[in-house]
Amino acid sequence: METNKSSIPFSDANREWLENVQDAAVPASKRQGRYNLVVVGGGPAGLVAAASAAGLGAKVALIESDKMGGDCLNVGCVPSKSLLQSARKHDTRARASTRDGESRPAPDFGSITEELQRTRARLSHHDSVKRFRELGVDVFLGHGSFTGRQSIAVNDEVLHFRKAVIATGAKAAPLTITGSQSTELLTNDTLFNLTQQPKRLIVVGGGAIGCEMSQAFAKLGTRVLQIERTDRLLGREDADASAVLHQSLERDGVKILLNSTVKSVSEVNQEKQLKIIHEGSERVETADHILVCVGRISNVQNIGLDNAEVAFDEKTGIEVNDFLQTSNPNIYAAGDVTNLERFTHAADFMARIVIQNALFMGRRRYSSLVIPRSTYTSPEIAHVGVSSETAAENPEKFTTLTVPFDLVDRAVIDHECEGFVRVHVKRGSDEILGATIVNAHAGELISNITLAMTHKIGLKKIASTIFPYPTQADAIRKVGDQYNRSRLTPFVKKLFKGWLDWNC
Repeated sequence: METNKSSIPFSDANREWLENVQDAAVPASKRQGRYNLVVVGGGPAGLVAAASAAGLGAKVALIESDKMGGDCLNVGCVPSKSLLQSARKHDTRARASTRDGESRPAPDFGSITEELQRTRARLSHHDSVKRFRELGVDVFLGHGSFTGRQSIAVNDEVLHFRKAVIATGAKAAPLTITGSQSTELLTNDTLFNLTQQPKRLIVVGGGAIGCEMSQAFAKLGTRVLQIERTDRLLGREDADASAVLHQSLERDGVKILLNSTVKSVSEVNQEKQLKIIHEGSERVETADHILVCVGRISNVQNIGLDNAEVAFDEKTGIEVNDFLQTSNPNIYAAGDVTNLERFTHAADFMARIVIQNALFMGRRRYSSLVIPRSTYTSPEIAHVGVSSETAAENPEKFTTLTVPFDLVDRAVIDHECEGFVRVHVKRGSDEILGATIVNAHAGELISNITLAMTHKIGLKKIASTIFPYPTQADAIRKVGDQYNRSRLTPFVKKLFKGWLDWNC
């Protein structure tokens, strides 16, 4: 059972935010004739597509059924990273106090939520209805539903288009167990409406969102229990990276139960009770709130996809080809609604591909993109390209090089030695095919690798690039040095020695 919209706390910052992303005071002026492009969904993919097309002179309509900015601004990246930053600051101050002999101070949760709201409100101007109408986009706030292959209805009007892009995003997958329909459970949609810090929190799910929020609340002093059905956290990531994060979460006070199956949930005397099976034994865990982070499902329901002859799957989303076309060649899809990567930065570049292909007969391919990802825990875990698992299973195709951060001077200086840079190259070559970074700044550092992969810069060139000293990015140059040393075979060493002896 989800908390309804009325639970959004009243504040000046929230009022400003909602006015920006839901302001329907000025109705959209419908243009005569058909649109070059109709964009369905006002999240990152939809906003980039609409702004880009309008800037190029296209007649553009944008339909948004809820809030401009999508999950990222409203209930995702922005509020979650604000909460994480506040939690880290509090934890740093609290640890300093305990070193001085004082008791650990409690956080001011009200101030933390106010900062979150102010940050979201400040950033909402960029995604506002007003700004997009000023850009020349006809913004329609209402539910859009396709009525045919090149038409869509919204607010009792029918818009006709030459091309359309579906960018309706995704939502938190529900916890489908006994009692979940009658018990109020938190998701990312409702988590940031809390006005009081929970004393006890159960987080169901060991993915990126679950790990980030577990650590954030633990750093604030909440007793956190995290439950994951598989044998490790962050199952997509390098196993060594998952192990580092597991240890870090436990140090912060998170209790982690792996290999656990959630059976039922109930509420007794305002206390949530979760029945689970852990290592073959049934047990009941209790908390003030339960946060569900068990994946995402695409928003494909009730938008008339059958009328538009667009193929989709209820769980994985809209099916697209490498050019991001749906089964209807006049309709494209981008962002989380597709069966591709679900990241804000991926949505941005998918929208750019759509504009080129839909409006200018381009042939840009999704497969040409090099898309990194990052989990913003402490330490952060970032990855791009082939996985460590794939590299390990195919040693005849890959060479793996690893530099731990305790060998990097700046990491030692900053007391941020935990983690490593691991790069996978094509065997017999310096071509980078993938990498994982575990570090306090991994999300920033991975861009060096992504840049190199995108523009075919190999480890030899990275090794010959001067990095400022001391920096943590120097770890990446050290991987290049390691590659160069790996080329120094016994035969080559013998040749060098012979040359040096002759010239002595």
